[in-house]
Amino acid sequence: MILLELFWSFFQIGLFSIGGGMAAIPLIQNQVVELHHWLTLTEFSDLITIAEMTPGPIAINAATFVGIRIAGLPGAIVATVGCILPPCIIVSLLAWVYFRFKGLTVVQGVLSGLRPAIVALIASAGLSIFLLAVWGEGSFSTNPQSVDYVAGVLFAAALFVLRKRKLNPIYIILGSGIIGGAAYLLI
Repeated sequence: MILLELFWSFFQIGLFSIGGGMAAIPLIQNQVVELHHWLTLTEFSDLITIAEMTPGPIAINAATFVGIRIAGLPGAIVATVGCILPPCIIVSLLAWVYFRFKGLTVVQGVLSGLRPAIVALIASAGLSIFLLAVWGEGSFSTNPQSVDYVAGVLFAAALFVLRKRKLNPIYIILGSGIIGGAAYLLI
């Protein structure tokens, strides 16, 4: 039964994850944290961090991790297959349709109409992770004692350096990790 639940949950994530890995984060959070309670919000945040650092798409890395955590190796296989099956089918069909009808303006209009939805999904995921990092699982609060100032300063500094200096994001992630690790060890 748990294997079927894993397959179905990640099948839905794979089916509705339009726009790439960042757009899948709210869907994964809904299935894994809110609906099935397989992970806490803190564990989910750690999962996203690990999935971002490891090679491969976020949704597939998350499926593999959650599958192993819930049902061992069979769970990892079932969740991963559930996650990649819908995109494989959809991409095959869309490739056929696109190459057959790519000259039609309707096709171009549909693609243009999807862009704002993708931006909104990515912004939602980023805001959720930001709120979790700065305010913890209690979410936003006006109480100054509930704010993690180290995380807030690291976020602001990383965003500034990323936008103004145009550094490679990997260097910013490594630098934030080193500075954050040192700061949390000293506090």
